[in-house]
Amino acid sequence: MGQANATAWKGFVFLGFSSFGELQLLLFALFLLLYLATLTANVFIIVVIRLDSHLHTPMYLFLSFLSFSETCYTLGIIPRMLSSLVMGGQAISYVGCAAQMFFSASWACTDCFLLAVMGFDRYVAICVPLHYASRMSPAFCSQLVGTSFLSGYLFGLGMTLVIFRLPFCGSHEIQHFFCDTPPVLSLACGDTGPSELGILILSLLVLLVSFALITVSYAHILTAILRIPSAEGRKKAFSTCVSHLTVVIVHYGCASFMYLRPKASYSLERDQLIAVTYTVVTPLLNPIVYSLRNRAVQTALRSAFRGRLLRRG
Repeated sequence: MGQANATAWKGFVFLGFSSFGELQLLLFALFLLLYLATLTANVFIIVVIRLDSHLHTPMYLFLSFLSFSETCYTLGIIPRMLSSLVMGGQAISYVGCAAQMFFSASWACTDCFLLAVMGFDRYVAICVPLHYASRMSPAFCSQLVGTSFLSGYLFGLGMTLVIFRLPFCGSHEIQHFFCDTPPVLSLACGDTGPSELGILILSLLVLLVSFALITVSYAHILTAILRIPSAEGRKKAFSTCVSHLTVVIVHYGCASFMYLRPKASYSLERDQLIAVTYTVVTPLLNPIVYSLRNRAVQTALRSAFRGRLLRRG
């Protein structure tokens, strides 16, 4: 029966936030505002970095690509989620679900690798500042970005293939608002043990390897900062890392909770709330953190606003 159902399988239906009843319209308004703010903030960061020559440095290059990755990630998930809040459970084809999982996993993995690259950039800037320009050359930075995106796509493809090699039978209702690996895996029939192990291994490779690189970078950074004789110098050096550390903690905290667990510990209702954090809140956090704590970005933003006002005048 399982194989017959797998052959005839047409797709899935998102139940999303159907259990919230009348609160769905309130959630729609809240998530729509957050989504518009996320798009505006990330696109604005990309445009400002592109237009302001003072921000044409490796750190801001990586930040602009992180904003681009976050924007693409939300585009593949949130519009459909908003639609389901208004129209109720929505169907998605088998291929459509696989495509959504591939792109969402790819962009999420790319974020991890970009954050690791940004940690390495801070290491070079603080620990070997005299060699910063030569080591972080435009060509090398382009290679780091390209490798991050390519690695993200490969890991995203691997996760998608591991899930969709399984037969699906029984319920076709996804207790979630997008095709994430835990809720889709819970619908698979047969022996899911090898697939669970495959997802765990891929998640470990992405999260632990990239986080280990960040940890090594910051171990060297901390050692270098402690060697600075003045308190003001130590404070100034550490302040350049605070924004990155904040984003790392939130991003890796949510991702580790979601993907470094066995299937038996999944709680679809709780996981859905956690998923809201990293699909709606975290992409908005990046531009807010970097714009509020970074003087160069603040100066560029003020210049952009002044230039726009002058053109209107």
